[in-house]
Amino acid sequence: MTEGHNTVSEDDLHAYVDGALGPRERLRIEQWLEQNPTQAEEVRQWRAQAVELRALFAGYARSDADDRALLLSNGSERPQQDPGKDTRSFASIARAVAAGLVLFAAGGLTGLYAPSLLAPEQSPRPTQTADSLPRQAQSAFLVYASEVRHAVEVGADDQTHLATWLGKRLDHPLSIPDLSTLGFSLVGGRLLPVNGKAGAMFMYEDGTGRRLTVLLGRNDDNRETSFRIDENDGVETFYWIDGPLGYAVTGEVPRDLLQQVADECYRQFEKSEATKS
Repeated sequence: MTEGHNTVSEDDLHAYVDGALGPRERLRIEQWLEQNPTQAEEVRQWRAQAVELRALFAGYARSDADDRALLLSNGSERPQQDPGKDTRSFASIARAVAAGLVLFAAGGLTGLYAPSLLAPEQSPRPTQTADSLPRQAQSAFLVYASEVRHAVEVGADDQTHLATWLGKRLDHPLSIPDLSTLGFSLVGGRLLPVNGKAGAMFMYEDGTGRRLTVLLGRNDDNRETSFRIDENDGVETFYWIDGPLGYAVTGEVPRDLLQQVADECYRQFEKSEATKS
C-alpha cells in the first residue's frame, strides 16, 4: 500500500466498511480508494458479501436492548491493560464477535433448518417478509449510498434498460419513480438479494448530495400491509407490501420528507399497476 501520509491499513478499510469512521476519515479513505482500484474492488466485494449475509439470515436475526451490555459485561472484570501495550479497538473486537456469530448461525441453521431453507417450493413466511424488509433496505442504503464510483450498476442515462432488466429478474414489470418534484434525481439502480431472491434498488440524490434508496423485493404470499416506519441508528425507512412486491424507501433525511417520497413512490407504482392491468 502507499506509504506516507495517505497510508491506509486493512483495519482502516474494515472500519470503513463497518461504518465506524467519521466524515473526515471516511473521505480520506474514499479518495485513497479512487487511486487504488484493486483495494477498491476488494472493499466493494466485502460490502456485497455483508449485504448477502444480512439478507440470508435476516429472517432469523433478533436484536435485544441488552445485546451491547452483554458484549461489554466482562470488560470491567478484567485487569486494566498496560497503556503501552497494543490493544485491539472495539470495532476489531466487534468484527471478530460478528464473524463468530455468523459462523455459529450458519452451522446451526444448516443442521436445524436445512430442509426448509433448501426446499425450492417454499417461500418466506409473510411475517418474515414484512419484518425483514426494512432491515435489508437499511443495510443496502448504508452499503451503497456512501459509494462514490460504484453506487449503482446501471446509471440514470439508461433507465429503459434498467427497468427492463430488473423487471425480468423480479418477474414483474417495473417502472422507475420520478422524484424530481421533491428535488431528487435518479442516480441509477442495481440488482441485490432480498429475502434470498432477486430484488431491485433505485438510488436518488438531491442538489446537496443527500441520497435515498427505493428497494423492491418479491412478496409471493401476497400479504398486504399499510405504511410502516422503522428507524435504526438514524436511518429511517417507510415500507409497505402491496400485491406481489414489497417496497421500502430509506434515507437520512427528515421524516416528513421521506414520507412524501414514500407517498409519491406509492402513487406512481399504483398508477403503473393500473395502467398495466
